[in-house]
Amino acid sequence: MISFFANLFGYLLNFLYNIIQNYGMAIILFSIIVKIILLPITIKQQKTMKKSAKVQEELKVLQVKYKNNQEALQREMMDLYKREKMNPFSGCVSAIIQIILLFSVFYLVRSPLTYMKKVDTELINTYTTEINEQAENRDAYPEIAIIREKAAGDERVYINMEFFGLDLSSIPSKDFSEWKTYVIPVLYVITTFISMKVTTSMQKKSKKGKLLTDGQDKEEPEEINVMEQTNRNMTYMMPIIAVSVSLIAPLGLALYWLTNNVLMIGERVILNAVIKDKEEKVDA
Repeated sequence: MISFFANLFGYLLNFLYNIIQNYGMAIILFSIIVKIILLPITIKQQKTMKKSAKVQEELKVLQVKYKNNQEALQREMMDLYKREKMNPFSGCVSAIIQIILLFSVFYLVRSPLTYMKKVDTELINTYTTEINEQAENRDAYPEIAIIREKAAGDERVYINMEFFGLDLSSIPSKDFSEWKTYVIPVLYVITTFISMKVTTSMQKKSKKGKLLTDGQDKEEPEEINVMEQTNRNMTYMMPIIAVSVSLIAPLGLALYWLTNNVLMIGERVILNAVIKDKEEKVDA
């Protein structure tokens, strides 16, 4: 399934590349288009998450109230889901769809000769074997290695990887002496940190607003502290993971992650504001 969508998205990326003749710009435009395609799913997922947070608070009250009566608890839980018109598994379905599509794009950007250029598999295998025989270790991104080492002599595997003075086929861990290879990974790490901060900030405001509204600010301070500590740990752990990944990934792949991060930050801020505004109008 992932290969199917990667192949499908490959036609779009190749179409954009043929117009622009620049892989980096094609990736940026492609990322924007994919975000737009996924927007209905994202909106539904964010609405479900907000409703789920509200339902979870009410579930905690029911669990305390009926802690010694599991049958009554199950009945009240089902009534709650019906009253809120919420399917407990609806969020999972949209999340799974989004994950499949995102992994498909990852496959596409990681293997552009297969999914974008539609290069013959036999030719890719031949070049991969040649490169592996010459190298001490197998390359983790064989198709990027083919573009880097064979494109000059074979138009069939050529992709213009020049992007504002950067070679998108470069891998930072293999080019330690070239400072420019760190520009995109550094920006990727910064946007990852910002993305985590934006997400945790929204969750904190939502939680705080809910507690103040319900008058429960004195009942759950320990829970809030645990949640905030977990969010704080994640805020610092994610950039560390991002550093590790971006240093061993080709810059073309890192550029896709960077672009996706920037779009995701804007998307979360805008959608949160729009959904919150609609909720306030409904409550009013």
